[in-house]
Amino acid sequence: MPEGGAATAFEPVLFKDIDTPELYRRQVYEAHEGYAALRRALGGEGSERMTPEAVLEEVRVSNLRGRGGAGFPTARKWQFLPPPDGGPRYLVCNADESEPGTFKDHEILRKNPHMLIEGMILAGYAMRATRGFIYLRGEFAQPKRVVDAAIREAYEAGYLGRDILGSGFDFDLSTYLGAGAYICGEETALLDSLEGKRGFPRLRPPFPAVAGLYGRPTVVNNVETLANVPAIVRRGGAWFASLGTERSGGTKIFSISGRVARPGNYEYPMGTPLRVLLYEAAGGPLPGRAFKAVIPGGGSAGLLVPSQFDLPMDFEPIAQAGSMLGSAGVIVMDDSTCMVRAATWLMEFYADESCGKCTPCREGTKWLEMALERIETGRGTPDDLELLQGLPGQILGNTFCGLGDAAVGFLMSAVRHFWPEFEAHVAEGRCPSGGDGR
Repeated sequence: MPEGGAATAFEPVLFKDIDTPELYRRQVYEAHEGYAALRRALGGEGSERMTPEAVLEEVRVSNLRGRGGAGFPTARKWQFLPPPDGGPRYLVCNADESEPGTFKDHEILRKNPHMLIEGMILAGYAMRATRGFIYLRGEFAQPKRVVDAAIREAYEAGYLGRDILGSGFDFDLSTYLGAGAYICGEETALLDSLEGKRGFPRLRPPFPAVAGLYGRPTVVNNVETLANVPAIVRRGGAWFASLGTERSGGTKIFSISGRVARPGNYEYPMGTPLRVLLYEAAGGPLPGRAFKAVIPGGGSAGLLVPSQFDLPMDFEPIAQAGSMLGSAGVIVMDDSTCMVRAATWLMEFYADESCGKCTPCREGTKWLEMALERIETGRGTPDDLELLQGLPGQILGNTFCGLGDAAVGFLMSAVRHFWPEFEAHVAEGRCPSGGDGR
């Protein structure tokens, strides 16, 4: 319960039936309105069959924005595809989910894969793509088995393949297991990996909408983004838009982890204040502790301090506060957390995951990792402190892709809000909070 507030009333979209036993089976999914949107759009049950343009219009009206991090309007992304020229067009689902602190897509894949499959068929129909791929990160072997079984069931029911529901629309779908590289969460590196190459980000333009997979028009969307499409088509874009804010329709899954009483995935309307998530959903801080800071959008986002906890969890307000909503991986730190150690652990991750294509990211993250390790272990010098203040700004905005920006987001905000902790580590050789970085 929020401090001094009442419980939030809203209608779940993605998690409405998520804990239904065996929801991953087609028959159970169908018993909970599963594939009703597909039958409405392609089969015309009870109404006229929807055109691809009509499906696209519902998504446009819904104000659905990308749930993978960037928050780009979904319908507008689909509209970037050039007119059909008779060649293949591809829809790729980004199920890499490699952002630290984010675990929402994994739950959808394991518990409700047919919702994603239905969403991809509808999206493919709207953009006139006839081939889809679900790109899963290397550690997702078990979710891949669940999704593969669901795809087989969808083919058996006639929801995938040729002439779906007698509509004349063909759509084939398969999964692809990557090698578990963080860089492959970036859409062009993902496409290289899907083509069997090493996952390197591509120079843009051309953008994937023009020259993507195998050089053909391609749209890449996140799991959560595509999973929202069946509800939008079934109940209407205006209904979905009404659940969120003026610019961001619908609900959002927030992956809350760290120093809270009840970590987990929670679905709340877009624009819900961070304080509501921390107290109503996650149960507040651990006994005897107080919140110190929160990363609102996964490890690559800048942190927010308690005075900012009333901010609405939406793309623009969080960006204006100097952070980003990103993938909504909400990582919570309390007064026992050492910010230097937290920064060290995150920088170790980003330095290790840098693909090495560009110098600012390849060299800069390693230099910052070494400086932070010296400071954290009591061997830091004033030169190391100077490096922390100057080098991140030289990385930010100067890398080939967004990994460099992601690597310095938390560090720059930690330096801004908790600089005395970094100074104390150098001056006293110890952590003034007496805590750790978890």
